Amino acid sequence: MVLTWKDVIHFSVSGNPEPDKRVEKTESEWKELLTPEEFRITRKKGTEAPHTGALCSVHDAGKYECICCGTPLFDSTIKFESGTGWPSFTQPIKENAIKYSKDSSFGMVRVEVMCNTCDAHLGHVFPDGPEPSGLRYCINSASMKITKEEQHG
Repeated sequence: MVLTWKDVIHFSVSGNPEPDKRVEKTESEWKELLTPEEFRITRKKGTEAPHTGALCSVHDAGKYECICCGTPLFDSTIKFESGTGWPSFTQPIKENAIKYSKDSSFGMVRVEVMCNTCDAHLGHVFPDGPEPSGLRYCINSASMKITKEEQHG
């Protein structure tokens, strides 16, 4: 099933899909596991400057996982160049991988995306992506790690 903007709005208003599991830690436990920048972005809803993230120009085959809990979030096959300066994806790896929340900060209304397993802030989703979904998941590099697929041959 391809998620659409209508699905995103529904989740942000009516509740998110149930995650496969939950990971909960105290703030001090997260601080021990993460770099200061990862902590600022994932636990304090920060944002990295555009075009600075390590994963912006990575196009290796693999899975993008939550830096906090290791949950698979996105697949490299749905990554695209949006020109925005952040890694961009058209769909999550599974419907219940991402949690959606209305974000009214900075005088704008946006939809924040978080890891549905541990509530790590990932970025935002917008309705201006390519077809078929029309979605653009705009994600901070510091909130993810890529597990590259082995190249056989």
